[in-house]
Amino acid sequence: MKICISAGHAMKVQGAIGPEPWGLNEVDEARRVMNTVADYLKKLGHSAETYADDISTSQNENLHRIVDWHNSQTRDGDCSIHFNAYMPKDSGMGTEVLYYSQQDVARRVADAISNSSGLINRHEKFRDDLFFLNNTDEPAILIEVCFVDSKTDCDLYRKNFDAICRAIAMVANKGRPDLYEWHGTMSHFGGPQDTGVDPDEMLAFIYSIEDQPVLFLDEQPPGTTGLARRLDPAEPYIALRWNYDQTPRDLLLTKLAKVTSKKTGKSAMAIPADWGPHIDTGRVADLSPGLCELLDLITDDEISVTFPHDPRSSK
Repeated sequence: MKICISAGHAMKVQGAIGPEPWGLNEVDEARRVMNTVADYLKKLGHSAETYADDISTSQNENLHRIVDWHNSQTRDGDCSIHFNAYMPKDSGMGTEVLYYSQQDVARRVADAISNSSGLINRHEKFRDDLFFLNNTDEPAILIEVCFVDSKTDCDLYRKNFDAICRAIAMVANKGRPDLYEWHGTMSHFGGPQDTGVDPDEMLAFIYSIEDQPVLFLDEQPPGTTGLARRLDPAEPYIALRWNYDQTPRDLLLTKLAKVTSKKTGKSAMAIPADWGPHIDTGRVADLSPGLCELLDLITDDEISVTFPHDPRSSK
């Protein structure tokens, strides 16, 4: 595929700017995302062309210049990178992808960004009033990566910048639209020794031992009543911030996740066991101690996760 990517706004026609010292500048960050996504697309075997406007002195000129550049290219699709703004606040606002005709691609990109970063998923949004979407000749989406004036968004964006860009590029591998991906850091959880879990804490979608008997110890650990502390730490299980619209409970109980260590390249299959970790940790997944040992992982090592995989196959 050949994808054409432009950075929103122009050096002389600035977009949104967040408050100092933690806010983001839309023009600067859109160019960073544009260039990094293009690099990842090329690594995946696709062709990518980029454009950033250093000339325009008005919004109207900028919009026409960007669209004219896209339409001058021979390509399979168009993408424009933007950042949102609302009002300065500490709490998260999230990511969204705007579309006119490309709802499926927009949905997959929004899911990919949210899954890889922990940004709130505001999902795909139909827009019929945007010059870029109305006037590009090829299938187009407009990405609003996050809010430049949300401190939580800015922190998650900075921490997961590469993962976000990689996730956007991976959507171009549309041969597996049903295979969801996450990238980020990890920790471990569960079992009798995990005192960070309450003694009576249950699991998000496993309601009884009979739902997934392979995951549990034969006896309830003394002083506990919850399933989280009864997990067998030697078993390969994973907690991840699943989107139940994408991966409903019946899928989580019947399919496996593939976990790969970025440090060593080692991979292993894992059984979905819970929802987590909390978004405030900045981590993408919690793994069983046994899986951590198998993959030579320690807390805050980087991993990638793909789901779903058939338990009858390790591929």
